[in-house]
Amino acid sequence: MVRIKPFCGIRPPKEHAAEVASRPYDVLNSAEAKAEATERSLLHIIKPEIDFDPIADEHSQQVYDKAVENFRTWRDKGWLVQDPEEHYYIYAQTMNGRTQYGLAMCCHFEDYLSGAIKKHELTRTDKEEDRMIHVRNQKANIEPVFFAYPDNAEIDAIVESVVKNNPADYDFTAADGFGHHMWVIRDKALNDRITEIFATIPALYVADGHHRTAAAARVGAECKSKNPSHTGNEEYCYFLAVTFPASQLRIIDYNRVVKDLNGMTPAQLVEALQKNFTVEKKGKEIYTPAALHNFAMYLDGEWYSLTAKEGTYNDSDPIGVLDVTVLSNLVLDQLLDIKDLRTSKRIDFVGGIRGLGELQKRVDSGEMKVAFALYPVSMQQLIDIADTGNIMPPKTTWFEPKLRSGVVIHSFE
Repeated sequence: MVRIKPFCGIRPPKEHAAEVASRPYDVLNSAEAKAEATERSLLHIIKPEIDFDPIADEHSQQVYDKAVENFRTWRDKGWLVQDPEEHYYIYAQTMNGRTQYGLAMCCHFEDYLSGAIKKHELTRTDKEEDRMIHVRNQKANIEPVFFAYPDNAEIDAIVESVVKNNPADYDFTAADGFGHHMWVIRDKALNDRITEIFATIPALYVADGHHRTAAAARVGAECKSKNPSHTGNEEYCYFLAVTFPASQLRIIDYNRVVKDLNGMTPAQLVEALQKNFTVEKKGKEIYTPAALHNFAMYLDGEWYSLTAKEGTYNDSDPIGVLDVTVLSNLVLDQLLDIKDLRTSKRIDFVGGIRGLGELQKRVDSGEMKVAFALYPVSMQQLIDIADTGNIMPPKTTWFEPKLRSGVVIHSFE
């Protein structure tokens, strides 16, 4: 069972919400963040290296100090204001005419350490350390993590009722065309009931934000170790998540581009692929994978359909069923000699939000020799992997739309 609680959110006044709220720290490089940041943008707090000229090293002490200074300044100027009472917050996102409704809540760090909050990816220690420093210095979770929970009809009904009967506290469309909407749940009885319902939910699932989750849990454990009268109810035990019903989330494809053919000609690669795949040439028009175990390949100006043959994958194994596993084993490893996706400099990864035209562009430019597009992983596959304690291969899932950072913040100061 999981422990959650409402919290006194720190958030922008309605008139500043669209400007303060920003894309997450890890989807922009420093130069992009500097170009995108307006005066009140949260990017000055989550990527404060942009306030230096030239842009400073994001891991330097002056940058960490600047983050704390800017967070204080935003509150002093009234660009971020703390709610006087604890609430849950409904945070909804609209993309391509479809809206998903999540709850902004505080989750307990011990649930992550015990496995009640389940992960599906490995984390890198250096990235955890960086996020830890930010959380520790700010005494706050500036950016939420993105969780999923097993669908619950009563939670759905509560959310629907609040949305239907109250005007949104925020309602804006970001520059990327995605809509962001928020309602504060002000009815204490409803807040109490949400806490009770989640106490019956067996697990939460990390969708996006594994490093931030791990960092928040480590800060919670660190605070516990320094407090001899720790009870487990302290505010530092909790970190910020926006949690969505699993059925509402969509994972989009995460594709691969490779710099060389491992000494083969294009014709030799196509011939080698025929051992494990049914290969069909599709011509110049972009081909999109049609189903699980069907891949698109762009090579030498042509698109191909690759369908894995029976017996080359294991649908009863939560990892073996994944198309990233099939592609890694049968193509990247066996044919192209790419053994480790984390460290190889010969491969790059392209989020499906950029479209398959991006794959074609990178091959046509000569930068890459071949591109592979995959059918997206399903939420059920992700849950099966997390439930069995398995770990997905690197760069398997891409969630869109991303949560906007700065819609609401949790402080444990």
